[in-house]
Amino acid sequence: MLVLLNIASLILGFVLLIKGADFFVDGAASAATKFHIPQIVIGLTIVAFGTSAPEAAVSISSSIKGVNGIAVGNVVGSNIMNVLLILGITSMITTLAIQKNTIKTDIPIVIISTAFLLVWGIVFEKLNRVFGILCLVGIICYIIYLIKFSQDNKDEEKISKDLKVWQIFLFIIGGLAAIIFGSNLTVNGATYLAMRLGVSDKIIGLTIVAFGTSLPELITSITAAVKGNSDISVGNIVGSNLFNILFVLGLSSTIKPVPFINNMADFTVDTVIALASIFLLWILVFKNKELGRKGGAVMLACFVAYYVYLFMTIMSK
Repeated sequence: MLVLLNIASLILGFVLLIKGADFFVDGAASAATKFHIPQIVIGLTIVAFGTSAPEAAVSISSSIKGVNGIAVGNVVGSNIMNVLLILGITSMITTLAIQKNTIKTDIPIVIISTAFLLVWGIVFEKLNRVFGILCLVGIICYIIYLIKFSQDNKDEEKISKDLKVWQIFLFIIGGLAAIIFGSNLTVNGATYLAMRLGVSDKIIGLTIVAFGTSLPELITSITAAVKGNSDISVGNIVGSNLFNILFVLGLSSTIKPVPFINNMADFTVDTVIALASIFLLWILVFKNKELGRKGGAVMLACFVAYYVYLFMTIMSK
């Protein structure tokens, strides 16, 4: 009976994610047009923060409960999926145009943040409160930079739904609520089914939970790309990865220090892959300022290779 209930939870979660993302993207795109904000800024802030909410909820809750494998694995696994799987799939559907500033500034900031996580984790073997405070200061500085960027750079506005202000807030808040609730249903159902198989919390965090909390990014990015809002699609992923490290892990480790390397789990290899993934994205888009099907195929191939590695890790134990 419990198995059937959790399968039903997965299905309902998917439905809420899809419809929630549809409303959320329409609201965000309309906000960009109505308030004369570059869509890339909307993607890097509102959409990225909103779709990172499930990661924040799961990681903070896991950290407090002492389930450290899920707390860290959720973020690292989600960041890998965001780049290799989500942008890989999205770019196979439609070519994603990448803004010059995203290539010049935003992606390098994610690379630096991921490298910071890796080095700190290796040196100190845990993410302590100093790490958390530095991350939170970093995300505040980044938001201030984005506000200044939006004031100095007015992009050409794209056509979006002509919504009234109250409708924009309704679409964004309602869509976000559906995304978060749907993601929670999906994660809870998937985690229960995984636990029945006796999988470790590290693997659960890197796979089932990471996939579940990445579903908002997946659905939102695909929806945005299909609707012609590729700035939101790319900005959503880049911003979400940055928020995952600086905000989610920053807040989690500030509340309670989180082990990075211990007897139960070691996230060194996985974080190296997360770093390599964002660096690969940077290389693929640096010259032509777009991510097409060839680049998407490369990223999907790398994602499959990573999961083969995880599967071999499970089988060797």
